[in-house]
Amino acid sequence: MSEAYFPVGPGLGLEENFLSLDDILMSQEKLPGRAESALPRLALALGTGSAESVPEGSKLEIPLWLAKGLHDSKRRIISVELPKIYKEAWRTVFSADANVVDLHKMGPYYYGFGSQLLNFDNPENPEIAQTAQQSSEKMSWCNPNGPLDYCWTLQTFINRFRRIMDSSQNAYNEDTSALVARLDELERALFQVGQKGLNDFQCWEKGQASQITASSLVQNYGKRKFTEMDV
Repeated sequence: MSEAYFPVGPGLGLEENFLSLDDILMSQEKLPGRAESALPRLALALGTGSAESVPEGSKLEIPLWLAKGLHDSKRRIISVELPKIYKEAWRTVFSADANVVDLHKMGPYYYGFGSQLLNFDNPENPEIAQTAQQSSEKMSWCNPNGPLDYCWTLQTFINRFRRIMDSSQNAYNEDTSALVARLDELERALFQVGQKGLNDFQCWEKGQASQITASSLVQNYGKRKFTEMDV
């Protein structure tokens, strides 16, 4: 029987895949921002009150999908701030030990959401790029002069990668809920890949990887034949 739904992976970098459930959920994550001009007929959508329009200067919590649609560097409709987990204080924590951070609590789509922030201009971009340069001097494929925090999120991922894979390769037939509780969705998917590799290896080691079993048609035919003989 074929599967009713085939999982679709998220988009890469600035691109989103709107057939991906992960990207759809990620687009609902909210960004702190400010209305640089009046926004007619958006008050209810933004949850700012019963008024029809959002006054200029209002502080907002804007869903990512709407922020991308309204952001225009020339018209200055809205301005977007960095979420706190991408600011300097948290970059210091990541630099000290990225493994101590509960990414799922801070934002279940840390890496994907961070990539989407590349769509917005932010005054902290030079500081983030400089911090990324200090933490990734040995990463020749990472451009520290690039926009926003691409290098930073990449370095965070690398710092957490080894522990994630070690955990996934050393948890055979165990409850892994505590191991994945602090991981973001991308890291959880990576953990599941590691778990599948471990389980496949265990099956191979036990000689079960290529075990031949009778098909259901043959089994049903045998049962029917025995029934006819009994009659």
